[in-house]
Amino acid sequence: MSYNLFLLAFVLGIGGGFQYGLQISVINSPAEYIKSFIRETWLKRYGSSPSEDMITLMWSFVVSIYSIGGLLGSLSAGYLSVRFGRKKAMLLANIPSLLSAALMGLSRLCGSFEMIIAGRLSSGVCGGIALTIHLMYAGECAPRKLRGVVALTASTAIAVGKFVGFALGLRELLGVDALWPILMATNALPALIQLVTLPFFPDSPRYLLIDKKDKKGCIKAVKQLWGDGDHMAEIDDMVAEQEAIRGEKAKRVCDLFRDRAVRWQFITLFLVCSCMQLIGANVVYFYAYNVFMKAGIPPDQTHYVSLGVGITEILTTVLCGFLIERAGRKTLLWKTYTVMALALGLLTVTLSLQDSFPWVPYCSVALIFIFIMSFGIGPAAVLCTLPTEIFIQSYRPSAYVFNGATNWIQLFIIGLFFPFIVEGLGSFCFIIFLTYCLSMAIFVFLVVPETKGKTMLQVMEEFKRLNYRRKERQTALQQSNCSVVTATRL
Repeated sequence: MSYNLFLLAFVLGIGGGFQYGLQISVINSPAEYIKSFIRETWLKRYGSSPSEDMITLMWSFVVSIYSIGGLLGSLSAGYLSVRFGRKKAMLLANIPSLLSAALMGLSRLCGSFEMIIAGRLSSGVCGGIALTIHLMYAGECAPRKLRGVVALTASTAIAVGKFVGFALGLRELLGVDALWPILMATNALPALIQLVTLPFFPDSPRYLLIDKKDKKGCIKAVKQLWGDGDHMAEIDDMVAEQEAIRGEKAKRVCDLFRDRAVRWQFITLFLVCSCMQLIGANVVYFYAYNVFMKAGIPPDQTHYVSLGVGITEILTTVLCGFLIERAGRKTLLWKTYTVMALALGLLTVTLSLQDSFPWVPYCSVALIFIFIMSFGIGPAAVLCTLPTEIFIQSYRPSAYVFNGATNWIQLFIIGLFFPFIVEGLGSFCFIIFLTYCLSMAIFVFLVVPETKGKTMLQVMEEFKRLNYRRKERQTALQQSNCSVVTATRL
């Protein structure tokens, strides 16, 4: 197997998942410096100090506008991926990244906090496009036996991005008042690296064959990515998928709602993939600081403990790479969802008894790490590959657009209302996320078919048993057989 495939996954990760993870974490360290900058700028302009409510409002815009940009980017990713191809769309995503770096990096020099807000919006557009295209591009470039491993490199890239964002925000590096504009502009570097390196790689073989009808280009891309060898079985699978589509154009998002042929794929996409925010990972990160301090870790050391949490997430996503093609997607998902539900339940208990016994905070710390490890091994990694495997080519771009848009909307809503939920429910807010994790464990175990080692058409046949009643399924199967016979005769 050629190393070019994994080099491509690395290059895609730099401009895709890494950018998303970086922007999620990098905003935490300079929070007080940016608030001070807003206060000083306001005073110079208007001759009076802004109220604390106004500072809070401006800061909330800086944080939440990233999700709005991400939503806009993910909504446009489907059109860009079909119109220009996966490769060109990925390259185009770096333009708003460079623009955002320029706006945020020069904001202090220009005395404009509005430039930070505009820069965060632009970086969100980059994250929305790049993450969606990254998942689609990587999944379509991998052969069947490596599809899971290659696709989950996206989750590793996200985890590395979060870790680097936290690391760069340390006081020893860029987390000081004089350097925060440089910290906010660091997303320019991965964008430039991808702009220089990605042109050396081919577009997705599936896109070239099925969408562009370029079989020679597909074979050339396969040889470049997979190396020399007999890959005709994989190419025949792509041809069979092309014939099954029967020349249909790429579907729209509304077709996912209306088309019975993908009803249960859509239900699976929505419940399992699109509701990632309901797992509760961000809530656990929120509580982690308080738990670590209760365990006796000094407040000025909590940033370093956060790096340990970040390293744990990276290592578990890498570990998933060794497990996903052995244990299978379904097994990893329902088992890790079950462990996360148990961890959240016990964490609710230990947080309620946090001050009762001196050893309870240490149990809370252990449960946090168990939750993060389960999240990294299961949903964080496995769900990167699932949309590629359960949708055929004509539906895939719309599935990724819906998945991305839903995730960005949830990120915005939870970011907006989560402080009020915590204030109202306290540690019992975990019950919401526990219920979701337990429900998904049951749903995956009972409904979702295993996709490991199967072609796209084989997975489609598995879902036909759910989408159609027995007689309807026989009719659909006869039509499918007719089209295959016709293709064989041609």
